Amino acid sequence: MKFNADEIASVLQTEIETFESQIDVRDVGRVIEVGDGIARVYGLSGVMANEMVQFPGGVMGLAFNLEETSVGIIILGDYLQIAEGDEVRSTGQVLSVPVGEAVIGRVVDPLGNPLDGKGPLVTSERRPVEFVAPGVAERQPVCEPLQTGIKAIDAMTPIGRGQRELIIGDRKTGKTTIAIDTILNQKGTGVECFYVAVGQKESSTANVVDVLRRYGAMDYTTVITAGASSPSPLQYVAPYAGCAMAEYFMYRGEHTLVIYDDLSKQAAAYRELSLLMRRPPGREDYPGDIFYCQSRLQDQAPPVSTRARAPAPARRSAGPPPARAPRRPRPPPRPRRHRRPR
Repeated sequence: MKFNADEIASVLQTEIETFESQIDVRDVGRVIEVGDGIARVYGLSGVMANEMVQFPGGVMGLAFNLEETSVGIIILGDYLQIAEGDEVRSTGQVLSVPVGEAVIGRVVDPLGNPLDGKGPLVTSERRPVEFVAPGVAERQPVCEPLQTGIKAIDAMTPIGRGQRELIIGDRKTGKTTIAIDTILNQKGTGVECFYVAVGQKESSTANVVDVLRRYGAMDYTTVITAGASSPSPLQYVAPYAGCAMAEYFMYRGEHTLVIYDDLSKQAAAYRELSLLMRRPPGREDYPGDIFYCQSRLQDQAPPVSTRARAPAPARRSAGPPPARAPRRPRPPPRPRRHRRPR
């Protein structure tokens, strides 16, 4: 077989001209331990706190513990699909959820995946779950009421827009009923409502959604649910996801109402994750930062000022200036009395 030198040279010349150097640099790691909704990964030296990572099969995780030799990751999905030795890739993005008008009237999970069978969310806007709270200069006093529709509450303990209110009581005393009545009373007021169900039974959440639909409240309400059968990472993330969806409308100058039902389930989920990550336990096995975990959530709901400038003073029309009223003459000063020295 004879080789033509010209043909070989032309082929090499074509390959050189069409050659494109593409370097794919990724921060990867290997799973060394997995179970109970968490995974320990060796590697991922450049991963950030609260950064999303991807496991094989499309399962996502969240960097929770940044240790010296490994990274503790909470798995936001089915951890049974992950095995020891699987490759983990960092995405370079923090946890975010879809926001916008598309989420109104829908039932979604904490990651924004629809659960009501009405198709995917058609929106291109996303908002990070962890966001810096507004500063003091951007806040304003609570000056507008939020009517609950219950006369006893509105008369004795009125609630204002921008105020945080705790509903506390024993089981089966009507705490959720007060929250649902408040949502129903916002019809026609321009308030967007977000109901976050954490650790509730799926049947209870379905009954709440049915009541909201029956009275036409789903037209301005979004339900974010992480049921009792959901893994602990989703129950931990659910309140932050609902808060991020509501912040989108808050920063647009609209009013929002967020109901967390309830935060004690989130605290229990956070305690479970912290113990699995071997964080030092405190009182009743809760970690030391449990108060910060929920206080930063409450700090995201201030009454933000509208930044509306004061109206400019009216300009006077051309012409002579108006005459000023004559000033009153000042009264003569009183004579001072000198005391005799003792």
